[in-house]
Amino acid sequence: MFNKILVALDRSELSREVFKQGVTLAKLTSANLMLLHVLSQEEEGSPDALIYPNIDYYPGWNEQTFKLYQEHWDKFKKESLQMLQSFSAQANTSGINTEFTQNTGSPGRKICELATVWNADLIIIGRRGRSGLAEFFLGSVSNYVLHHAPCSVQIVHIPISSQAAEVTSETTTFSN
Repeated sequence: MFNKILVALDRSELSREVFKQGVTLAKLTSANLMLLHVLSQEEEGSPDALIYPNIDYYPGWNEQTFKLYQEHWDKFKKESLQMLQSFSAQANTSGINTEFTQNTGSPGRKICELATVWNADLIIIGRRGRSGLAEFFLGSVSNYVLHHAPCSVQIVHIPISSQAAEVTSETTTFSN
């Protein structure tokens, strides 16, 4: 029986499915939901990172560049928070006690830390499908969570039909 379910979300389409599964399971078990988004440079769609915006040592980095970056980051942060608020409202409307939080840092670590502090019984997380060298170099948040979580983990995969459609469209594109 699950009493506390942590749903880890990013801004991908897969997160909608992760959220739906969290809501469904919370309804079945009368569990509380905690929705989490981790602000990270690793997330697709996040603003490009500034390594060292020191004007004296890095030509091309100036105050205006840094200000523009900060504006993009603030917009990314605000849009991510709005996503959490929307999902939380949907879950609350369904009668599920739901909270949300947005943290900054390494996604895998932050998910495991919150699961520990909040005493989660289950973490639901999506998987992008990285493998081989891509997973080695870029890492896999779901793999990290699976091996470091203090509780059970449910991993939601991209449906096979979606993966096949992507491969088919890529093949079609290359054959033209």
